[in-house]
Amino acid sequence: MEHALSPATLSELRRPRPYPAVSVLTPTHRREPGNAEDRVRLRNVVAEAKKQLDSDPAVTRKRRADVAGQLDRALAEIDLAHPEDGLVIYAAPGEHQVWSLARAVPERVVLSDTFLTRNLVSAQAAERPFWVLAVSADRVTLWNGGADRVTEEHAGGFPLTRDRENFDAERQERIGDPPSTFRDEDTRHFLRDADTAVARLLREDPRPLYVTGTQAALSCLDELGSVTREAVHILHGGLSHAAPDAVWQAVRPRHDAEARRDTSALARVLDSARGHRMFAAGVDEVWQNAREGRVRLLAVEENYRVTVRDDGAHLVPAVSGDLDAREDIVDEIVEQCLETGADVRFVPDGALGEAAAIAGVLRY
Repeated sequence: MEHALSPATLSELRRPRPYPAVSVLTPTHRREPGNAEDRVRLRNVVAEAKKQLDSDPAVTRKRRADVAGQLDRALAEIDLAHPEDGLVIYAAPGEHQVWSLARAVPERVVLSDTFLTRNLVSAQAAERPFWVLAVSADRVTLWNGGADRVTEEHAGGFPLTRDRENFDAERQERIGDPPSTFRDEDTRHFLRDADTAVARLLREDPRPLYVTGTQAALSCLDELGSVTREAVHILHGGLSHAAPDAVWQAVRPRHDAEARRDTSALARVLDSARGHRMFAAGVDEVWQNAREGRVRLLAVEENYRVTVRDDGAHLVPAVSGDLDAREDIVDEIVEQCLETGADVRFVPDGALGEAAAIAGVLRY
């Protein structure tokens, strides 16, 4: 199952497909009693997708069989032993994907010529993704960080390693103490390559960057690096050879502290916008401004969900399952704001106070 959504991956998901491109969404549960029902619910929603394929006259028999087979293969790949909060299955002629999300999604089936991506986009933004670069003299690993985990990233040439021809441990021992390893020209060249590789990655997928290593390694990067010099440094050696949980435990305290600092700074920005009448609050007001491309910065409380319908002038409360109800309007707003270049921030529940769980700073 997929977890990390890069800009290139999102662009690929959004390209038109031969009809039908099927999107199947279902909520899942991390704990009992809800997760006991997840497997049955998942089978039922996939069965509903097949039913819609069968009843759609625009779908040929050949494509119906192809897409139904892709749905079956996707279903077989899903591991519900450690579920998150939502699942998305994409199936089209000749392809399928399964995405696990740390954010709830409404149960739905959509047949179109593109996949429904707004729930993925919102979940990715809510995770506040970041990169971790773990540095040592012989190995540099890259980690993809999210709300509650890191996973090793095998992209952009990572992990970078030095073979024995390029890294002679006995020679380093003869040189002397560990800091002198990072004065060795081969080691310095190796770390320059790592800095160049992560700079390339950040251009393609910009995120906050944490760099871990010994004091000698971090000092060397301060001297040599470009993007790594500006990153948040965490003094912790040995993580380039470590398991994911060890990396997460080392990074988490600093990441949580940065999140608290960002939330406090965001509150000051929202107060200033309110004073200058460049402020919108509440789902209806924010939605109106998002559609016009006026939102420069969007703030959303992490677990805010609301079901509405559009009465033609405003969004009004609705009940889940009602005709024309929009159960993922918050995700729609997030995607719309990101599409128009807004900065989107998710904050802890209750952090927005009187702003009704969602607020925006306007461009004009």
